[in-house]
Amino acid sequence: MKQALQITFHNMKPSKAVEDKIQERTEKLNHFYEHISHCKVVVDIPHKHKHKGEAYHITINIGVPQGNIVVSKGTEKGSSYEDVYVVIRDAFNAARRCIEDFSRKRRGEVKTHSAMT
Repeated sequence: MKQALQITFHNMKPSKAVEDKIQERTEKLNHFYEHISHCKVVVDIPHKHKHKGEAYHITINIGVPQGNIVVSKGTEKGSSYEDVYVVIRDAFNAARRCIEDFSRKRRGEVKTHSAMT
């Protein structure tokens, strides 16, 4: 594994427990595709609205040979991610699905449709 992990916290204090959970989930991504070059994770509390709890937002940028895979979870319309660990779980599950899709395309396991003329 040649993966470099970078974790950034915005609008909140860094947390060792959150960093550990992100590290654990990042290591699991290598089971699905071993050529990940880097992983940058941003944990953010984007808005300081007056409502119960804080809404978290996580962006994951994963470097692969042909570019980057970017996954963003959190403060989408209709969601209320007030537990940072739930956002981490959902973001890394989405990242895993994207990496699995990328890996299948690289191996040629994805059907392509011929152009209609």
